[in-house]
Amino acid sequence: MVDVVAKKETYYKGVKTQDLNKIPNDQLLKLMTSRARRSLKRGQTYDQKLLIGKIDDALKLKAEGKEFKQIKTHSRDAIIIPKMVGLTIGVHNGIKFEPIDIKPEMVGHYLGEFALTRKRVVHGKNAAAPEGGEAAAPKEEEKK
Repeated sequence: MVDVVAKKETYYKGVKTQDLNKIPNDQLLKLMTSRARRSLKRGQTYDQKLLIGKIDDALKLKAEGKEFKQIKTHSRDAIIIPKMVGLTIGVHNGIKFEPIDIKPEMVGHYLGEFALTRKRVVHGKNAAAPEGGEAAAPKEEEKK
């Protein structure tokens, strides 16, 4: 017999993620944090409207079974909405576009939260050494 692994159902604040696209916007806003709720009530900026247009185009291509390019955006202040779930969005971090796979748990957060703008500082003997640096210093036997 073949064991069938059941797909784990995911929830966003008590609502199945499959049902998030079906619920009205006013109920969706009640599920989000107050900051996200206020931001969405104020309306979208021009860049956010362009991003939503690109997402709609990508969803149409995905429904038709066609390939589509990664969606790229500089709009780090865009709030993740349910229709973005399952897409990969390239968010600019100041240097390059970081690919972010949107998951149901990310709904209500900003895109910029997932594309870090600073590198992690690593302390240690060879951490800040340039290519080879101190680690590439000649060994005692090479000096002779």
